Amino acid sequence: MKIAFKVGVSLAVVLGFLVLAQAEEGKEEKLKGTITCAKCDLKLATACHTVVKVKDTVYWFDKGSKDYKGTHKQICTESKQGTVTGTVTTKDGKKWVKATDVKFD
Repeated sequence: MKIAFKVGVSLAVVLGFLVLAQAEEGKEEKLKGTITCAKCDLKLATACHTVVKVKDTVYWFDKGSKDYKGTHKQICTESKQGTVTGTVTTKDGKKWVKATDVKFD
């Protein structure tokens, strides 16, 4: 009985940590920085991709981001300062943002 109780408590603690970790992932943030192209400006990719660089961190736009293609046309050859509001996640060692709003300064 004691062993079953200890196993149950241990599982509850582990699940609690997992829930907290997932809650941190996917929170909406405002990212103020340089909106640019990962290929043409930063040389981080082999194909054009919209990113926002905040200090030394690069956030890659998720394909589901608001006006993904329209935004890229504006920054592909010339980066612009702006603010991106969206949900930030981490996948494959990269920070991703599903932008809900993009505003240029």
